[in-house]
Amino acid sequence: MRIVHIVPATFGDDGVFGGGERYAFELARHMARSANTRLIAFGERDRRERIGGLEVRVIGHPWYVRGQRGNPIGFAMIGELRGADIVHCHQQHVVASSVAAIASRLARRRVFVTDLGGGGWDVSAYISTDRWYDGHLHLSEYSRRLSGHEEMRNAHVILGGVDGEKFSPGAARRAGVLYAGRILPHKGINDLVDAIAPELELRIVGRVADQRFLADLRRRAAGKRVSFEHEADDAALIEAYRGALCVVLPSVYRTMYGEETRVPELLGQTLLEGMACGAPAICTRVASLPEIVADGVTGFIVPPNDPAALADRIGWLAAHPEEAAAMGAAARRRVLEKFTWPSVVRRCLDIYAGEARG
Repeated sequence: MRIVHIVPATFGDDGVFGGGERYAFELARHMARSANTRLIAFGERDRRERIGGLEVRVIGHPWYVRGQRGNPIGFAMIGELRGADIVHCHQQHVVASSVAAIASRLARRRVFVTDLGGGGWDVSAYISTDRWYDGHLHLSEYSRRLSGHEEMRNAHVILGGVDGEKFSPGAARRAGVLYAGRILPHKGINDLVDAIAPELELRIVGRVADQRFLADLRRRAAGKRVSFEHEADDAALIEAYRGALCVVLPSVYRTMYGEETRVPELLGQTLLEGMACGAPAICTRVASLPEIVADGVTGFIVPPNDPAALADRIGWLAAHPEEAAAMGAAARRRVLEKFTWPSVVRRCLDIYAGEARG
């Protein structure tokens, strides 16, 4: 089975993805251990490279549809699909995926899609492209419900994965609270800053995607032990997970600015990574997050937009170190049982083969 993944993301000269696009890269990289797999991405210059068993083809100088950086297209992509048995698009509502779906249909090859959230201008703004794909592979039950695919026989939940060897517990003393992720209002970081007690440290680790929000967070954090780190690599992030009292993802449907979104999270990758490193997780009862955290077992689930509830649960973990350690161990077990890349790969390969037989 020859498989091609397409991700509409800029693939930098450092060979690193960010955000949801990293999901597509990690899935393709692990799938290459079991099947002939290539990843097509877009970037500033044209090139090919091999990362482990994965062949990566970067299409340089793409056209950004309506100037949208998350919506690139390069028609060299069509040629790269030749010889593929399966095409797996990552992001439904972008031009690259629609073009790949049409080309695959004409060539009688199977085509699947995973929604990573976001998207840009595309024909799917005017007509449904759901039936252009042989299967919809969702990150969570929430994603499937949000897309209206609960009754579709070809809509599956494949979940997300973590490299359990790379993201693993260490010997660091657990102290302080960690948020990891992009700095955006719908992440609810302002509630976490408000919740943190004066005696506790809070590390906010992630790329800045909204300067106004960052400025407001810094003002709210004045006088508290809050630090901001924006350029942490994987090694630094893993050490932060290993040393955290807990990892918190306080996402919201309604931001501090009154803006609303139905898609604050489709998965919750940083929760999974922190749990794999043995940290208890605290999340809000929002979108896909309750599918990851087992309340009272691997961490806690609290209402969104509720700093007092966050403060209460964080304070409980700080006051009960033995119970917190047990929760962290249970969190890692849950990841290793349900959220590993080999298990995601197996689900995908089974679905590809099942759809092909049908």
